[in-house]
Amino acid sequence: MTISFESKVTVPEQVLVSELACESVLLNLQSEQYHGLDDVGTRFWRRLTSSDSIQDAYEELLREFDVAPETLRTDLVELVEMLRERGLVNVVGA
Repeated sequence: MTISFESKVTVPEQVLVSELACESVLLNLQSEQYHGLDDVGTRFWRRLTSSDSIQDAYEELLREFDVAPETLRTDLVELVEMLRERGLVNVVGA
């Protein structure tokens, strides 16, 4: 599935998130699997799940991090795909 940057990322009801320091632990209650995000992954998670679109999150993160735009775009797509495959997010819209 190709991810559109016009889409929105939402967290399903069956996913619990706990932040510890700058890292996060995500639990999918259906699969009963835990997943961890480091400090950068947690920052991406916060932006993705609080923004109106992946594009909005991308633009905010581009201002925050000293990274090439294409590198950030690739990293975001890979993270969203991994989270979606594990049932930790829904990608809705465009």
